[in-house]
Amino acid sequence: MPETITITDNRTGDSIEVPIDRGGVDAKEWGKLLPGVWFHDPAFGATSAAASGITELDGANGVLRYRGYPIEQLAEQSSYLEVAYLLIHGELPTAQEFEAWRYEITHHTFIHENVRKRFMEGFHHDAHPMGILVSTVAALSTFYPDAKDIEDRDLLMKQVVRLIAKMPTLAAGAYRHSAGMPFVYPDNSLDFAANFLSMMWKTAEPRYEANPVLARALDVLFILHADHEQNCSTTAMRTVGSAHADPYISTAAAASALYGPRHGGANEAVIRMLTEIGSIDNVAAYVEKVKRGEARLQGFGHRVYKNYDPRAKIIKRTAYEVFEVTGKSPMLDLALALEEVALSDDYFTSRKLYPNVDFYSGLIYQAMGFPMNMFTVLFAIPRTAGWLSHYTELLDQDSRIYRPRQIYTGEPARDYVPIVTR
Repeated sequence: MPETITITDNRTGDSIEVPIDRGGVDAKEWGKLLPGVWFHDPAFGATSAAASGITELDGANGVLRYRGYPIEQLAEQSSYLEVAYLLIHGELPTAQEFEAWRYEITHHTFIHENVRKRFMEGFHHDAHPMGILVSTVAALSTFYPDAKDIEDRDLLMKQVVRLIAKMPTLAAGAYRHSAGMPFVYPDNSLDFAANFLSMMWKTAEPRYEANPVLARALDVLFILHADHEQNCSTTAMRTVGSAHADPYISTAAAASALYGPRHGGANEAVIRMLTEIGSIDNVAAYVEKVKRGEARLQGFGHRVYKNYDPRAKIIKRTAYEVFEVTGKSPMLDLALALEEVALSDDYFTSRKLYPNVDFYSGLIYQAMGFPMNMFTVLFAIPRTAGWLSHYTELLDQDSRIYRPRQIYTGEPARDYVPIVTR
């Protein structure tokens, strides 16, 4: 027997029975009974704005799957490029499909010289790398005018490949410019993560050899950050994409949302919190401040997860592997002590406040040498595949342009008063 909800309009006595489909109800059905009455949900906390087959997120049970595949299996056995293919195409590639995909991505990593020389180098020396990245991604729209033809599937997929391939190049270039260092060209003999590390850290050596443990750790982080359902930046991507803006402009819009500290700045906030705490001796006192409402426990809790973030378990193990190479950081000991105290306190566990992916990611990035102003940039590189998978899905669904309703709270109708008599 199908599940339904019955709603009655007490003003008229009219009722309607609405089916529950996969945990949701169709707003159009409600609208048949209540025309002109809107659901007021300012932060979309109880509103589904998309039907998507890309990422399944069960926050109550701590489950995250890409196209049905558990994130734990992908992080353990897959690579970022394979996961990117999965997100875009819906299935894991065959060996032949993956080799063709890898070749395409690898050979589209270079950017037009004018992008670098006349655009990126035009930014002030202390420009934030994320600001450079957002602006440069938008500028690519002018370098690839064929991107406007989003109805041509082959042309669209060419832009998808270009964006996934060029994002690490743009990201590393943004950092090098902000650090006053010369631009490093991609090395097509390296894999995705190692190539990015080369563009970041290469100095005078003929070929940069990334530590394989660090390259793999970065690849795992890229997998974990590749998509996360209908978050703020993905919603921005789908909103702008629904206007049929090209993939570069839409990706720049998504990256702009990520640039906001509430979205992409969580791991920076964790580092600042740990710096403020200073030592393990101060952990208990800081936790008490949090309980009194005088401080925030950064990196704990999540808008969706009401259980342990499955990505946090993977990233914690990755942190140990990284610190085996880079040397143990006092901040890791501090983080572990803070996690232990918080998870043994009913105040936090009763509120479902468990570590999320941001609690350890910043520590890993810092140990690998990335400055904090690059943390959000590192987030944008892998999330590009997720954003683009939602963009192409939106087009396949022939979605209408996004246009939410509002509850008007302004003045009632009033007449104009001439300025001399006001």
